[in-house]
Formats: sequence, C-alpha cells, structure tokens
Amino acid sequence: MTQAHASIAGSQLNKLLVAVAGEHTAADLFTMIKVDDVLLAAQAGDAVSRLTLAQAMNMLLFAKNLEAVPEGKRYVAEKLAAGGQVVFDHGALRTVAAANTGALPQGELAFKRFLEPLGFAVADVYPLARLKMTGRAYCHQDAPEQVAQFFVSELHVDQFSPAFQAAVNSVVSTSRDPLSAEDKALLATLADNRELPFADAARLLPKLVGCFDVQHATPALADYHTLLQESAEMAWISTEGNAFNHATDHVADVFATADELRAKGQPIKDKVEVSASGRVRQTAFKAAQVEREFIDADGQRVSRIVPGSFYEFITRDRYTDEAGNNKLDLRFDSSNAQGIFKMTAAAC
Repeated sequence: MTQAHASIAGSQLNKLLVAVAGEHTAADLFTMIKVDDVLLAAQAGDAVSRLTLAQAMNMLLFAKNLEAVPEGKRYVAEKLAAGGQVVFDHGALRTVAAANTGALPQGELAFKRFLEPLGFAVADVYPLARLKMTGRAYCHQDAPEQVAQFFVSELHVDQFSPAFQAAVNSVVSTSRDPLSAEDKALLATLADNRELPFADAARLLPKLVGCFDVQHATPALADYHTLLQESAEMAWISTEGNAFNHATDHVADVFATADELRAKGQPIKDKVEVSASGRVRQTAFKAAQVEREFIDADGQRVSRIVPGSFYEFITRDRYTDEAGNNKLDLRFDSSNAQGIFKMTAAAC
C-alpha cells in the first residue's frame, strides 16, 4: 500500500481530482488519505473507470465531512503531523422513505441510482428496529477492501404517528433533485461501459458530491420539534439532509485510540461498540454542535444550535472464510450502528 509520488502524479485519479478541485486540494487529499496502488493503476486513453470515479468522490466527501466536524479535522491534522494517514473505512448517510419526497427519489433510491453505476452493490441489509430504520451497506465490487463503503440508512415514516408523518411531509416534500437529465444520462453510460470519457467524469463528479447535502427548503421550527419528539434521526435529517452523517477512520486499535483521545479531553463516546462476532469495534466523537436556520410561527428566520455530523473510528479484524480465503471483515452490526447513531441524539 505504497504511495510513490510518481505513481500518484501520473494516475487518472490524481488528474481527475486536479481537474475538479485543483492541484493544492488534490495534493492535500493524497497526503491525508491512504490510497492503495490498485486505485492508482494506469488506464487506457482518457477513460475514467467507475473505480477511479468512485474513489475520487469518496476522497472529496471525506474532506467535506472534516469541514463539518471540527473535532475530526483537528484529529486528522494531529495524525498527519505525527506522520500518519487516514484509512477511510466508510461514510454514512440518512434517507427518508416517505410518500412525498418532492423531486428526490424516495429513501435509498436517491443514492442507489448512482452508487450502482459507480460499482457499489448492497453487501448486506441491517434492520435498525429501535430507530424504525433499515441500513444497507454498499460495498465496491471492484476493490471491496480498498474503497470506502457507504452505510445508507432509510427511515420508515409509515411506522410513526400521523403528526410525525405530516411534519416529515412538510419538510421533505420540498426536495429538489441535484442530478440533471444530463447527469442521469452520464450515469446510464457509466453503468453500461463501466467508464466515462475524462471530460464527462470531471463534469459528473461535482454533481455526485452535491448529492450529499440538504435538498429541501428551510424547515419550520414547529416541524423540527414534532420530529424530535419521535425520532432524533429524522430531526437530524430535517437540518442536515443527506450530508455525511459521519466519516470513519480505520484504526489499528479503537480501544487505544479512544483512551488516548479521552485522556486529551476530546469529546469521545463513552463506550466502544463491539459487534456480535467481536471482529468489528467502533466508537466516535460526539456530534459537532452547529447553528441552523428555521422558520418560526411568524414566518421569520430564527437560528438554533442542533447536532451536526461526527467523526468515527473503527477496527476491523481479518478472518478466514469457509473457502479458506483470508478477508477483512467488512460487515457492520445492527447493534453497533444503533449505538453509534446516538451521537446525534442530543439536541440543544
């Protein structure tokens, strides 16, 4: 997993990131995030493979999460100063399965429509019954251990009260679709060919990153309070939309990392979540507190401090499967996930 400067500079991944984000940002991304050689392999002509496009999107999304989470940004800066790099394990986002989501496809479909052309596929489904949600792990088919996964959760609005459903409708029915007809045509070509011409990939990449954002109008404060009474997760969606709920760093020993950060007085979760298998262990910083706008009963804009995104840590063990293959355990755990979701449960 070396990153020789020459191999980075000449890679299609670097060229794509430079074209979209500039040389300085591209260099910072490669300094910050460990990128496996398989993701730097030469590509024929000016084509950009779905693997390269997926990795470029993930790197930009990771950086976007750091801008939203000061504690994560500080942690990464300290890690880089000590000569380390981040191993980006997965990003998580929340969606809403509601009757009316405006121009945005319902629930996970808003992301499935481009994750699949990029080469991701659902590896497993995780019931999140306590939260009235379902989680799906999207893993890259071409390089499952080298490309960060997506944990896409979907809130089942029909399992809540009529008042809650009305508040959800009031919020998400105003959603826009960040993807144009041209973007969708490029995704169809990507799905068929598993690659795009460079210019098309560079045009599509910022639009994909833009899908991880708030697509609906400013919520009413009364709706926010109604949502918060029954689901902290939906209240979070009303202010943060489809932004990365968290980005995750794969560390060697999550217990040691947590103890170290706790000793420094960092806002780390009290408990490390351990999967049923024992092979997957997770903890996280508490959610950043952010100022968001609402519309009050008089139609005026008001601000409140609410939970934003956070930064997570994970340790995954390797294991031998039934066929005798040595693999990294890429699975998730429903109990772990529901424990981690509590990071955004407290509203101020």
